[in-house]
Amino acid sequence: MTNAAQAAKDIEDTVGTFTVDLRRLRDEIGKMIVGQDTIVEGVLMCLLGGGHALLEGVPGLGKTMLVRTLSECIHASFSRIQFTPDLMPADIVGTNVIVEDGQGGKRFEFQRGPIFANIVLADEINRATPKTQSALLEAMSEGSVTVAKQTYKLEKPFFVLATQNPLEMEGTYPLPEAQLDRFFMKLVVEFPTGDQLHTILDRTTSDEVPSPQAVIDKPRVLSMRELVRKVPLTRAIQDYAVRVLQATHPDTAHATAKTKKYLRYGASPRGLQAMILAAKIRSLLQGRYAVAIDDVRAVAAPTLRHRLILNFEGEAEGIEADAIIAEALKDTREVV
Repeated sequence: MTNAAQAAKDIEDTVGTFTVDLRRLRDEIGKMIVGQDTIVEGVLMCLLGGGHALLEGVPGLGKTMLVRTLSECIHASFSRIQFTPDLMPADIVGTNVIVEDGQGGKRFEFQRGPIFANIVLADEINRATPKTQSALLEAMSEGSVTVAKQTYKLEKPFFVLATQNPLEMEGTYPLPEAQLDRFFMKLVVEFPTGDQLHTILDRTTSDEVPSPQAVIDKPRVLSMRELVRKVPLTRAIQDYAVRVLQATHPDTAHATAKTKKYLRYGASPRGLQAMILAAKIRSLLQGRYAVAIDDVRAVAAPTLRHRLILNFEGEAEGIEADAIIAEALKDTREVV
């Protein structure tokens, strides 16, 4: 066997193992989460892309169960932070406390907060004040927290899954654009169908409640992240993704009619990075070691929707970000 043939076989085996592991993880989560395949895949894309997920949906749709199940399936530490208006930054990252040593002396000791976990659920994140919300910024972007000029690294993998309720807006503090941009994807959790509700009842109201099992470990998650970044990307597909992003900016030549009319500012370069990484993960999930145009199209909405800033007219008319992205995808030609 030639070196080229051996290299091709090694890649094929590596991709095959990745696909099997990712599907096993998806299926194991599916034992607990009913009818949310798109959401589950989106959360896994965020995890393997090294980013964080923002889930929007009404209470009771299984958002908490999803993230708890994910932590059990990869045998990772899990913590839940219930965001409330009186929550303080120290309640999240931790604080220095005075302790006594064996000789009767006193010293400061850092007491870690719930942010020190592999998977963190930030429940109803928009209920906390901006000061408290900002406590997550360093952790999400740098993988560390700083308290009293001392920086503490967070164990990898570190993954934040934040939730917000789109209905109750009283007493909430909308996430600023800078923090929204830190999220790899914004996933909208839909209400289950009738058949899915029957399945949920069968699983949760009988004496046989399914229990998820660990299918991969934390080192495997980190190695899968490394493989994602090695997936080849042709210049043509990269150029397509760039033009889709440019189509969300009203001052570019690629801007669509809706973009010019309803947007004040388009998605950031971080959105482009998320779109490409998510497209790579989708290609691997389908057993391909190359990104296709359809991969970019499939992940454009969840990676860009929270990064679009509407102007006054767009907000007044209640324009959905997904409609603007759909027009951008429609108007962007595959080949220049």
